[in-house]
Amino acid sequence: MHITREVAKRSTCLRRHVGAVIVQDKRILTTGYNGPPRDLAHCTDVGCIRQQMGVPSGERTELCRGLHAEQNAIIQAALHGVRIAGSDIYITLQPCVLCAKMLINAGIRRIVYDGDYPDELSRRMLDEAGIELVRFVDGLETVDE
Repeated sequence: MHITREVAKRSTCLRRHVGAVIVQDKRILTTGYNGPPRDLAHCTDVGCIRQQMGVPSGERTELCRGLHAEQNAIIQAALHGVRIAGSDIYITLQPCVLCAKMLINAGIRRIVYDGDYPDELSRRMLDEAGIELVRFVDGLETVDE
């Protein structure tokens, strides 16, 4: 999780910095952090659309220049031909429902996250898919109930 927090520091989001690390057999496969698509302006340069519009956290996530950390980690795997099915992902924040759906289809088997995110549908879908959701608290992993 320490490495995941370091990856999150690369984020240029004005609202929150999120990092993700996909691991298999104790080996890092890919990393991702939240930010805009390649070669596009960062929120730190042009401002935050969501803040300008007064959109609350967790709502209307399509109104954002950035991709989520999990999305970028999956995209990096695809871009570089890295197989991630059967891997674990470490994330500084519980995934939203969109990322949960992507992680399910990418074949991720276990999600270890640090901070909560208010998305009950995400939790239900991960549970239905049989993906282990583990909370990282005080340096320890605890399986969510």
